[in-house]
Amino acid sequence: MIKKEFPDEGELIVGTVVKVQNFGAFVTLDEYPGKEGFIHIAEIATGWVKRIRNHIKEKQKVVCKVLNVDEVKNHIDLSLKRVNEHQKRDKIQEWKNRQKSTKLLDMVAKQLDKTSEQCYKEFGNALTKKYGTLYAAFEEAAYDINTFIKDGFKGDWLETFREIAKANITIPFVTIKGYLNVTCWESDGINHIKNALMQAEKSEFEDVDIKIRYIGAPQYIIKVKAPDYKIAEEEMKKAVDKIKEYIKQHNGDCEFHRKQEEINA
Repeated sequence: MIKKEFPDEGELIVGTVVKVQNFGAFVTLDEYPGKEGFIHIAEIATGWVKRIRNHIKEKQKVVCKVLNVDEVKNHIDLSLKRVNEHQKRDKIQEWKNRQKSTKLLDMVAKQLDKTSEQCYKEFGNALTKKYGTLYAAFEEAAYDINTFIKDGFKGDWLETFREIAKANITIPFVTIKGYLNVTCWESDGINHIKNALMQAEKSEFEDVDIKIRYIGAPQYIIKVKAPDYKIAEEEMKKAVDKIKEYIKQHNGDCEFHRKQEEINA
C-alpha cells in the first residue's frame, strides 16, 4: 500500500502525546511513522489556557488538525482546538478501522502464503480504490462477496478474503420506523388487516427484518432493520405498498406516516 511520508495541510490526524511543556505539546503521528508534530499552547483549547496539563497529558491519544507542514525542516504544526467532537469521533473510528483492516489483510496474506505487500499489489490497492477504504472492502465481502465478482475482481484470493471478512467483520445495521393507519370495512375486516400485515412482514432478503405491531385502533408501527438506509427505505416502501394494495381490494384503506398521530379516545 502506497503511504504518504507527510500529512496534508488541513488533514485530521491521530497522534500520541509524548511531551507536554508550558508552551505546547509534542505529538507523534500514529499514521505517519517517525513523524512528530507540535501543538502550540494557543492551539490547545479555546480561550485562555491557564494550565496546559488540564487539557492534555503524556500518552494521551488525540485527534489534531494539521495547520502547516514544512518537509524541509521536518516540522508539522498541529491544532487540538480546531477539531470538534463529531470530527474526533469519526477520525478515531476511521483510524480503528484502518488498523483492523491492515491486520485482516495480514491474516489473508498468511492464509495465502504471501506477504502483505504482495496482497496489496495483487488486489488490496485495487479494492481500496474501488470501495474507498480497505475496511469498506472487508465489510462488502462479509455482506456479499458476489459484489466483488460483479465489479470485476477474480482470483483464488476471493474465498480466503471472504472467510476472513465473515469471521471478523460485524455488518452494521440500521433501523427505521413509520406509522400506519389501517382500516377495513368488511365484516371480517380484522382478518384482512392481519393478512395484509403478515404479507408486509415478508422480505426477499434474509438480512432484512420487518416488524409491525399494534398501537391502538387503527394505528400500527412498522420497523425495518436492514444493512443500510437505502435498503431499509426501499423495503419500507415495498411493505407499505403491499398493505395498501391488499387492503384496497377488501374495501379498506391504509395511510403511512413518519410520525405517530394522536389517537382520539
